[in-house]
Amino acid sequence: MAANLERQGEEKLRLRPLPDISKRKDKEMDSMVITTDQSMVMQQQRGGAVEKQKAPNAKGEVKGRITLNSIENVNSPITRFGAKTFANTTETQAVAASNKQLPAMFPSENQAALQMLALKSAMKKPVNLVPKQAENINFDSRSDDGLKQMSISVSRRQIRQDHSLTSVLSARSKVACGISEKSNLEIDEIDLPDVFNHLAVVEYVQDLYTFYKQQQHVGRPIDYMHKQPHINPKMRAILVDWITDVHFRYNLLPETLYLTIYIIDRYLSLDGVKRLQLVGMCALLIACKYEELRAPRVSDFIDIAFNKYTREEILGMEKTILNKLEWYLTVPTAYMFLVRFVKVAKADQELEHMIYFLAELGLMQYDLNKYCPSMVAASAVYTARCTLGKSPLWTTALERHTSFSEPQLLECARVLVKAHWTAPGSKLKVIYQKYMLQQFGCVARYPPAMSLIEVSNSGAPSSS
Repeated sequence: MAANLERQGEEKLRLRPLPDISKRKDKEMDSMVITTDQSMVMQQQRGGAVEKQKAPNAKGEVKGRITLNSIENVNSPITRFGAKTFANTTETQAVAASNKQLPAMFPSENQAALQMLALKSAMKKPVNLVPKQAENINFDSRSDDGLKQMSISVSRRQIRQDHSLTSVLSARSKVACGISEKSNLEIDEIDLPDVFNHLAVVEYVQDLYTFYKQQQHVGRPIDYMHKQPHINPKMRAILVDWITDVHFRYNLLPETLYLTIYIIDRYLSLDGVKRLQLVGMCALLIACKYEELRAPRVSDFIDIAFNKYTREEILGMEKTILNKLEWYLTVPTAYMFLVRFVKVAKADQELEHMIYFLAELGLMQYDLNKYCPSMVAASAVYTARCTLGKSPLWTTALERHTSFSEPQLLECARVLVKAHWTAPGSKLKVIYQKYMLQQFGCVARYPPAMSLIEVSNSGAPSSS
């Protein structure tokens, strides 16, 4: 039975044999260790084929194959992974021997099959294969000269109690900034689902938006149209419509679009402009380099403008804009507040699309430059809820997170409603057609919230 099992195992494995080695010197043969029964069983368990060493001939020469698992290989430096592997194998064998009343050492060749069956049955039972700390593991090998033993001391890996450098630096940063660890009771209800999402930074999110609300007034665009003899609000709306089209066709990030409009308005507040499209292209190029992982190349913008501007003109205007802005591009745009307010509103997909539709319509409205980005974002949320008939129109949570009450948003909301009302009949339809697509829920088809504005006798809405 043992011979049959051994022959079946060799037929299944069939590893490629190593090349023959002949005519070894007697001194070399003395250093070689003949393969033992133990190595045969271990090699069969790992799925390898083992051949017996041939006896020396009359001239003292041995023609055979290199042993796959001689004791010389064990004498090499043992890594942590190798020591664990040896420990697992030995303890499993010890358990199998105790279950079947077999000796602890490996059996002879005639009992190899029984040993394999014992190991197979023992592995079905839950066995703790991790060696104890500083446990000695004995490997026995049988040769013609007698029994040789080797003891390997394996230490169990201790659980590290120290902290990583990142955790230490984070803790020190919190202490230096006066920020303490917040419990779940101190975290806002809307942030509780993201407690274990480190990218959501729920510990800092309230402090971040408090800082954003302070910084949104730094470097804000001013009323610049009276300083620009060559442009007007309508030309600016045409530019924003064209940039939105390029932004959508290139599938750029929303942050890029809002930062582009900020750069345009900020630069126009500081310098006179004659070539408005060139300013818009360079603003989009700067925003792409700031926000995108793969920004479009200058040659792409040359093709977009139908070779109207050269590479030198684009790079020169890019440098001029950055110098005028003093390279100050880390600003809280309306999109940063939109992301937070959409979460506070617990908006479904339809309401979320409506909020972003009204916010992008607001980018074309020059009159909204006098409102801070957080108010524009809050007004977009309020107008969207009015458009879809949500109840209540303004919640206490929204008022607490936006810092605006419902009456404070009415004036800005009327500008958005007017933009929504005129969008279907306007020549600048990029944003309107974009949100008529199925991927945005066709939210542009909803009628505007006319209840927020006063309707004149002619039927045209007018902001009050």
